[in-house]
Amino acid sequence: MNTPGDALANERVVYLNGDYVPESRATVPITDRGFIFGDAAFDTARTFRGEPYRLDQHIERLFRSLRYLRIDPGLGPEDFVAISQEVVARNRHLLGPDEDYWIFQRVTRGPNYPDGPGGDAGPTVIVTCVPLPLAARAALFRDGIEVVVPATRRTPPESLSPAAKTQNYLNMIVAGLETQDSAPGAWPVLLDHRGFLCEGSGSNIFLVRDGAVLTPKSQYVLAGVSRAVVMELCGRLDLPCREDDLSPYDAATADEAFITSTSLCLCPISRFNGRPLAQPGPISQRLMAAYADEVGFDFAGQYLRHLD
Repeated sequence: MNTPGDALANERVVYLNGDYVPESRATVPITDRGFIFGDAAFDTARTFRGEPYRLDQHIERLFRSLRYLRIDPGLGPEDFVAISQEVVARNRHLLGPDEDYWIFQRVTRGPNYPDGPGGDAGPTVIVTCVPLPLAARAALFRDGIEVVVPATRRTPPESLSPAAKTQNYLNMIVAGLETQDSAPGAWPVLLDHRGFLCEGSGSNIFLVRDGAVLTPKSQYVLAGVSRAVVMELCGRLDLPCREDDLSPYDAATADEAFITSTSLCLCPISRFNGRPLAQPGPISQRLMAAYADEVGFDFAGQYLRHLD
C-alpha cells in the first residue's frame, strides 16, 4: 500500500484492490463484470464534520448484498470499515468549509471470461469518497421536495430482491428520466408491482397521518439506514410508527410526508403529484430536530448555508 504522504496531494485518493491511488489513476478494465453487466454490490455512508456515521451498519448491509450475489470480496467487514476510515482520513484536508463526504464501497465480481466469471483475478474492490452535493440540493431544505410517481414500476422482489444494493440502477434511472420529462427537478417515488408506494433512488418515503408515521413495507424496498434511524427516533419520541401498504391516495391526503436518504438524512416533501403538502409539518420538524441531536450536527442548516 502507498504511504500516508499521498494524503498531501491536491487530488482525492481512492482505494483500489489493495492500493491507495490518486483518483485519476484508479481505472477498471473494460472486461470487468461490474461495467459489463452491473454485476456488483455497493453501499454508501456519509460524514458529519468529516467523521463517518453508522459506517458499521452500511458495511453490514454491503455484506448482506454480497452474500445474496454470491460475491466473495476477499476482505472482512472490519477491513472495509478500516479502509473507509483511511480513505476519509487521506482526503479530509480537501474538504471545503462546512462540507462533508459521501463514502462509497463497491465490489464487482471481477473480470469476465468467454464462458462467464472465472480466472485468478478475483473481485474488484473500490472505496471512494466525494463531497456531498450540498449546493445542488440546498433548495430542497428551503422549498421541500416535489415528488412525482412515474409510470415505471419498481422491479418486483420475485425478480430481484430490493434488499440487495446492487449497481444495476437502470430501473431507477429510467424512472428518473421519465420524471424529469414531466416535472423537471422532481424526485421519483416508484410504485411496486402491486400499485403501492415503494421507494426512490437511494431514498425511502414516509407519510404522517393522524399523528402516526407510516412507511412502505421492508420486503418491497431497500430499507435504508436513515429509514432505520427515523424509526428508532419515533420510538424515542413515542410517535406511532409502522410499515404498511401505502397508496398514492394515502400520500396525496397525508398530513405530512418526508424523504429519508444517506445524503439528505430527512427532508420534507412539499408536493406529491402536484398536490401541496404541509412543509415542514410539526412531526417532521420534531423528527428533524431529533435526527440532528442523534448525529450531533445541524444537517438541514448545513444544506441551507450552501444556498446561493
